[in-house]
Amino acid sequence: MPNRSSTFAYRHDGGHYLVELNLRDARQLFNSLDPAPFREKDLDSNAEDYIVGAVRELGLRHRSRMVVHLPDSGFGGESEQSIVSAIRHYFDYRARHATDELKQTLVRGGLSLGIALVFLFACLWTRQLVVQSSLQATGEIIGEGLIIMGWVAMWRPIDIFLYEWWPLRHRIRTFRHIESMPIEVKVAR
Repeated sequence: MPNRSSTFAYRHDGGHYLVELNLRDARQLFNSLDPAPFREKDLDSNAEDYIVGAVRELGLRHRSRMVVHLPDSGFGGESEQSIVSAIRHYFDYRARHATDELKQTLVRGGLSLGIALVFLFACLWTRQLVVQSSLQATGEIIGEGLIIMGWVAMWRPIDIFLYEWWPLRHRIRTFRHIESMPIEVKVAR
């Protein structure tokens, strides 16, 4: 359930929480510097931040619906369906981009893990040689330093596999949720 303040911030209609956008013109929704055709334009960063923030605040478990309110004169030659299609296309693109980023992160994690393991084993092997061939105090100090270096090398792959991947996965789920949620364009009176 959304937190109590969320329920007051978003209207509830027909079993859905409403993510509402009140616009004067359909072009407000999209990045004006993007030269791509309407359906492929990037959303304006403020519009994207609002939509993503609202969905995160409401939570992915709850049914939500996007409602775009536009005056009759604000369509700028676009149809309701082309606006809906452009929003869906944009969030599909963002989900695909985030999926690619997740894959690259996991590949980087795997490569980092391989390098770190080789380095760790080299440190442990070198430690054995140093401890066996050095004076006791010097060998212990150098040996402990090598163990620390080897485990510090493991920090990055551990960070990737324990912490870095799941925010990307959540971002993908959020974008897919927005892409699939009902979107309605209403003529504001």
